[in-house]
Order: sequence, then C-alpha cells, then structure tokens
Amino acid sequence: MSDHTRLRIKFQKTGPIRYIGHLDVMRFFQKCVRRAGIDISYTGGFSPHQIMSFAAPLGVGLESLGEYMDIEVNDRLEAEEVSTPEKKPPFRIHSEILVQRLNEASVPGIRIVSVKKLPEDAENAMASVAAAEYQVTFREGRVPLLFQGDADTIQSAVRDFLALLAIPYLKEGKKGTREIDLRPGIYRLSWEPEKSALFMLLDASSAGNIKPGQVVEALLDRHGQSLAENALKILRLETYTAVEPEGKGERKLIPMDEVGESF
Repeated sequence: MSDHTRLRIKFQKTGPIRYIGHLDVMRFFQKCVRRAGIDISYTGGFSPHQIMSFAAPLGVGLESLGEYMDIEVNDRLEAEEVSTPEKKPPFRIHSEILVQRLNEASVPGIRIVSVKKLPEDAENAMASVAAAEYQVTFREGRVPLLFQGDADTIQSAVRDFLALLAIPYLKEGKKGTREIDLRPGIYRLSWEPEKSALFMLLDASSAGNIKPGQVVEALLDRHGQSLAENALKILRLETYTAVEPEGKGERKLIPMDEVGESF
C-alpha cells in the first residue's frame, strides 16, 4: 500500500434507524471508525476532519441494502494486539477483519457488508454514482387504486408508461417549481406481483437524480390518481457506478463495490 490508501465501505441501513438523517449517519461513522481502531487520514489546516465521502445520501425514512462511503487511511492497517490474553506482534489487517471490527463498533440497523481497496485512479464515492435500484411497496390502507387491480392490468400500465417518449414532472426546488422529463432517467421499471412491489433502476447521478416517489406519482397521474401521504415504503437495493467501454458500445452499470478489491 502507498502512504495513504482509499477504502470503499458498503453498508446497510435498515429498521428504525432509517429515520436518522444523513448528517447524523456521517457523525456516527466518524465515531465508528475511531472505535474500530482504524487509522483514518485527516485533512490539514486549523480544523482537520476525517477524509470521508458518501456516495448518495439516503432520504429520511428510506432503507437500503447498498450504501457506500469512501475513507482514506494511513498505511499502517495494523492492530496493536490480537484477541488473545497473550501479547503478540502487530499483524496486517485484511478486509474481513475490518468488516468485523466496524460491525462490532456499529449499532443495530447499520451493518457493514464489505471493505474494498480502491485503485489509485478511482473517483470518490459521490462522484462515482450513476444509478440506483429500488424496491417500492405501499403501506397498508394506502394502496392506490391502480395497484389494487390484477397483475396484468398493472403490468400493462407500466409498459404503456415506459413507452412514452417523455414523462413531464413538476419538480419543486429551492428556486421554485420547474418541469423536468423523467423518462431519460428511468432505466428499468417493472411490477412484481409475487412481492406486490415496483422495481426500478433510476438515474442517481448529480445531473439526473430521479427519485422513486417521482416515478410513482407520474405513473399515477397518468391514470388520474394521486399518491396518499406517506404511502411508499422504499428500499434501495443497490447503488451503481458506470464503466465506460474502451471501444464502441454502451456504458455498463456495476455495483460500486466492484470497483475495488479485497485485501
């Protein structure tokens, strides 16, 4: 390893902790990394902070099986002692041990899945995000009329929706309301009757960033229906980055942890 090594950490956020906002999650991981004994790098200056970057901040109330953050650590990924009473020389830590130590320092609802070493030319987590995959279901008593029909009717409505050349949507922002086109950012959309769920792969880049709720609202609006307040249960299944082909061909989406390698 070089003097500084970048690591990509994949984690899950489920259960009641889904109501914890992104800033609190960031503060938690700052403490978690310290408790795990990881020699994380700090910025310089009068107010140094840990070098840490999150991929795509998760909205409050959403759960996820595929969250990512990058950290930069100093070269010495070593423990002062092993988990035995007798003293032994420091040993080199590998990916599985880091996962174990982070999970031991974590809290219920946040589970570390993997730790990968990033190549030197890899973009940071936030800049790497290209798309995200979601499972969307409806809370009991708040299922729209469209999704109370039979599977064929729902699937037909989804196919017709995807066949549209443009899907206008009024997006509210800090500078007011503006119309955007959702269609280019909907890469995949399907209804799975066995799970009574919509599955969607959406643009999650800084330039696009389509939200699952926007897609459901636009689909219902096409049928003259609206979404009840707090009706959606959203689970982010995975976050993807894009790999550009060397020659001709379309870019390929891969899970963000496929960029790095175990060590």
